[in-house]
Amino acid sequence: MPRFANRAFLVTGGTSGIGLATAKRLIAEGGRVILTGHSADHIAATREELPTAEVIDNDASDPAAAEVLAEAAARFAPDGLDGAFLNAGFGRFAKLDAIDAEEVDSHFALNLRGPLLQAKALAPRIKDGGALLLIGSATVGGGRADALVYSASKAAVRQAARSLASELAPRCIRVNVIAPGATETDFHARGGMSDEAIESYRARVAQMVPLGRLGRPEDAAAVACFLLSDDAAYVTGSEYRVDGGLSMA
Repeated sequence: MPRFANRAFLVTGGTSGIGLATAKRLIAEGGRVILTGHSADHIAATREELPTAEVIDNDASDPAAAEVLAEAAARFAPDGLDGAFLNAGFGRFAKLDAIDAEEVDSHFALNLRGPLLQAKALAPRIKDGGALLLIGSATVGGGRADALVYSASKAAVRQAARSLASELAPRCIRVNVIAPGATETDFHARGGMSDEAIESYRARVAQMVPLGRLGRPEDAAAVACFLLSDDAAYVTGSEYRVDGGLSMA
């Protein structure tokens, strides 16, 4: 029997990159999936590519959207979700002299406030014994000057996951973080980097990665699906880095 047969999952930020790759794998292994996105083009493309999935417009940076998301999840899976991957997020890269209040607020609104409010709204909708997965970043713990705000928001996610793991443990809901390194997605383009800067960055990072290449969305999706599955039944409060060994270099 497929690993996720007769199971229901939610993936936020599921219309591109790691979220989309995770949704594809969940479906390929028998799961039912509800996805969120905020780009009309991405939503339309995902509905065409994944006709069995339910794809909705939901902006994780909007505080009111968490309850709307929970209501959609309840309609999608009346008996409860088996897992939720709170993957929506973004990052811009700027040093101290280039940041302002909006830079800080926008990162923390989407990368931290969003998943915390979603976790609050969705927790009653997740089955006992289910899984909650958050998206972190392998930049946490490093010293990149231009990752100042982005990394800080993701460090907060890592700490939040530990607290959530403690709170939800009585219901045997596991809470973990997946922390991708540089991955071949449109992440940097959405953060405002030019095509030329992205190519230069990717080439430079690939040379630094011990495994010799950038990550692919499918690399992160494989680990995400492990953490959403019963194979990780005794894993909670953990962070899994998917960065080709870059953070140990």
